[in-house]
Amino acid sequence: MQAFTAARTPDTPDELWLCEHPPVFTLGLAGKPEHLLRDIGIPLVRIDRGGQITYHGPGQIVCYLLLDLKRRGLTVKSLVNRMEQAVIDLLGGYGVAAERRAGAPGVYVGGAKIAALGLKIKRNCSYHGLALNVAMDLAPFAAINPCGYAGMAVTQLSHFDPAADIERVGNNLVEHLRKNL
Repeated sequence: MQAFTAARTPDTPDELWLCEHPPVFTLGLAGKPEHLLRDIGIPLVRIDRGGQITYHGPGQIVCYLLLDLKRRGLTVKSLVNRMEQAVIDLLGGYGVAAERRAGAPGVYVGGAKIAALGLKIKRNCSYHGLALNVAMDLAPFAAINPCGYAGMAVTQLSHFDPAADIERVGNNLVEHLRKNL
């Protein structure tokens, strides 16, 4: 992402990258190490995005948004809003009512976080992105204060739709992001 962003020209097409990560905690630039409550054998990686600590693992879709904000006429705030809306729209298609929270970027269902956002903007271009919990082991979240919030509950799509397929959900996420961006 860093190399792609550094090499961008005004003509470089925007890209969305989807992946699943092996178990890892990531800590953003301003992240406080004390939000890692205990060592459970999962590596902690400091990264250059905004935000505090989160967990990534199999069964979670991570979407990296490599976008030229200036070309798209987006501000950071409008990009975050559109990312959240894409996830809200996606979940609505599964019959799940999701919402934003003022001052706490991400998407929530019944007060529990289902999607986390973390971005880096360099030369008006974004990288990093969002993580959507689909069908994963949520236990590692108990070892952190997710996104810096003590006691923050987390959830996943499979709690509402046990048949949620990560590949299908990923493809749907890309389509919703395209519509909203």
